[in-house]
Formats: sequence, structure tokens, C-alpha cells
Amino acid sequence: MTTYIALLRGINVGKAKRIAMADLRALLEELGYTDVATLLNSGNVVFRSSKKTSAKIAAEISSAIAAQLTIDVPVIVKSTKELAAIIADNPFADTATDPSRLLVAFTPDAGTLSALDAIAPKVVAPEQFLVGTHAAYLHCASGILESKAGEALVGKAGRAATTRNWTTVLKLQALVDKIDA
Repeated sequence: MTTYIALLRGINVGKAKRIAMADLRALLEELGYTDVATLLNSGNVVFRSSKKTSAKIAAEISSAIAAQLTIDVPVIVKSTKELAAIIADNPFADTATDPSRLLVAFTPDAGTLSALDAIAPKVVAPEQFLVGTHAAYLHCASGILESKAGEALVGKAGRAATTRNWTTVLKLQALVDKIDA
């Protein structure tokens, strides 16, 4: 059995695309996933599965949400090995003093990740941005709401990605550790 993390993009923001976490957990259990746990109310799910690849699992979850909950939502799935690499590769983890201002952009694949290079021209010092091997990292030192790069990352330029702040990423790792214990 492999532990995976599913990240849903754009749910429970405002009044659109509302999904109760209890419904999301039940849906994944109906699909045959085990040890299903959610984190926060923003579409973070940790679960175990002995089947499929991350891409197939993401497609299955997205299709089930569309069919059962009538909501079209992109889903990105990462294995625990991929999450560990994303955490290890974060170049700003030690220098960002406020983890809520450090965003990690998850994408379904390397091609989509490289497209995030388009955000780099919007970065203004003291912001820092790097597209890594497994994720993109944006440190909005002056705040996310004031950042044109942050706006681009969560907006149209980052449409194929989903972002989580560093605090949430570390909480996801802690939940993975708990499930894998």
C-alpha cells in the first residue's frame, strides 16, 4: 500500500465549489481508498491505495467529484515520496520567517511545472521565486495579497497548479507520518 496526498484546487473559497470534508472522505472510501484523512477545509486528503498511478488516481477522484457532487475540480495527487522531495527541495524553508507567506505550487507533471517560469518576471524583491524539480516555491516576504507574483500563481498563470502555504505542507507531511506509523 502506498500513501498519497490529493490536493483539490479552488474548493471552499467563497461560496463556489463547496465540498464538505466528510463528503470528500466518504467519496474516497467509496472509491476503495483506505485510511482516508482530510486536513483543513481546503481540499487536502491523505489516503492509502494499492492501485494505480498518481495521475490515474487524480483523474478518478476528479471524475467521481464531478459525477457525485456535480463540481468540476482539478485534482493533483502526489505520493509520499514526491511530497518528501518537494519538502527537501524547498530553497526558502530556512530563510522564510513567516511560513504562511511561503507558497508551494504543486502541478500534475514536469511540463506543467515548467510553465510556471512565466511568473518569474512578476517577482519583485524581497520576493523570491524558484521553479524546482518537483514544485515551484514563492516567498512573498511582504505578504501574498500584495504580491503580483502571488496573484499570478493562484490566478490564470497558475491555473494548472494548486498552491499550499508552507505550514499546510508540513501539516500534510505530519498527517502522512501518522497514517504510515
